[in-house]
Amino acid sequence: MKRILTIQDISCFGKCSLTVALPLLSSMGIETVILPSAVLSTHTLFKGFTWKDLSDQLKPITDHWKQEGITFDAIYTGYLGTEEEIDTVINIIETFRNENTLVFVDPAMGDNGKLYPAFNEHYAKKNADLCAVADIADPNITEAAYLTGLPYKETYSEEYVKELLLALAKIGTKTPILTGVSLTDGKTGAMGYNAEKKEFFHYQNDRVPKAYHGTGDIFSSVLAGAFVLGIDRTNALKVAADYTALTIAETLKDPKNPWYGVNFEATIPWLVEELKKLK
Repeated sequence: MKRILTIQDISCFGKCSLTVALPLLSSMGIETVILPSAVLSTHTLFKGFTWKDLSDQLKPITDHWKQEGITFDAIYTGYLGTEEEIDTVINIIETFRNENTLVFVDPAMGDNGKLYPAFNEHYAKKNADLCAVADIADPNITEAAYLTGLPYKETYSEEYVKELLLALAKIGTKTPILTGVSLTDGKTGAMGYNAEKKEFFHYQNDRVPKAYHGTGDIFSSVLAGAFVLGIDRTNALKVAADYTALTIAETLKDPKNPWYGVNFEATIPWLVEELKKLK
């Protein structure tokens, strides 16, 4: 059984970060080890949420793992709250990485042309240092623009997407993947670039006309898991994109309309069956 370490926060209520990464990766048949960077009562779209920084615990925990001889087939990072935390995570990657370790980075820091309120351009540059050590990084277009210094475009061509991917590869990411890429009206998906083979690849599916918090974490978790399982890159994009779209569609059927997150639990059986076809 493959073993993955995922480093990101825990939002106790709200279906995002570790509360989706852990069940999804586990359901994919991957032993999932968590390293919480912070604990929040809810995700940040709720008012009055509580927050406890755990960055001072990252090194003691990983030092203990090192003493125990614990190793990982993959390391997957999500939302990291401070520049210092990013430096710590880079050191953790360097400590546990070997020639066979897959490093997957989701540089979660912005959307719709803007960084999240807690971040600035200096933080974005630090996230670029993290992407530089990644085998795979999957920013959205906003994040890619800040990582590379290229201008953000709300309306864009395929050439612009490729320009962003090439710039991400120049930073050092071996396989950058851009999420939320729409190349055709009514479609959305992702496009990637294999720097070693100098090949682009992409997948598009029908756009579901609804946005929910946490779907980016769902996409990244399934995509990271698919790569860990050795699924080829195009099928990895396909299963991650199709599963994310399915969870949104399933949530739209819920009369309670849970605005804070999607009903991914109901669609896990589909994911399990789809992976059986791809293995």
